[in-house]
Amino acid sequence: MGLYDFKVRAQDGSEVALSDYKGKVLLIVNTATGCGFTPQYDGLQDLYELHQKDGLEILDFPCNQFAE
Repeated sequence: MGLYDFKVRAQDGSEVALSDYKGKVLLIVNTATGCGFTPQYDGLQDLYELHQKDGLEILDFPCNQFAE
């Protein structure tokens, strides 16, 4: 089984096939979205804006366990 065989759930609850991203450059990150320690978003946004035209997509998989 490879990366493109997986499906994930988007924030709105819809299912997204990772195969939709074939041909893109993927940066897959795990972030602490619920704890308030999210300065990485500024850098990720800057990176995305700089390289989106080159095919970069950033897939963020939030994990809220960091504040526990």
